[in-house]
Amino acid sequence: MKKVTLTISFDNEKLDALTYHMGKKDTDLQTELEDTVQKLYEKHVPQTTREYIDDKLSREAAAKQKPPRPVRSAASGGSESGTI
Repeated sequence: MKKVTLTISFDNEKLDALTYHMGKKDTDLQTELEDTVQKLYEKHVPQTTREYIDDKLSREAAAKQKPPRPVRSAASGGSESGTI
């Protein structure tokens, strides 16, 4: 799955305060933002569309995990039956 980067604007002083207080609670801004975007996705994208995308992503992942099939060369005879 290809990831994209989101860019937002936020006041620097507020960001400093946010990261400071999140750090005191052992929480991470990146993780919180990813969770929020996931919740927005689940809220606004219909269930059937999410299922389609999940299925597509799992098929792509499975295709990447399969080892490549060996390629037979024309020099190997091409025929499975041999003379004994």
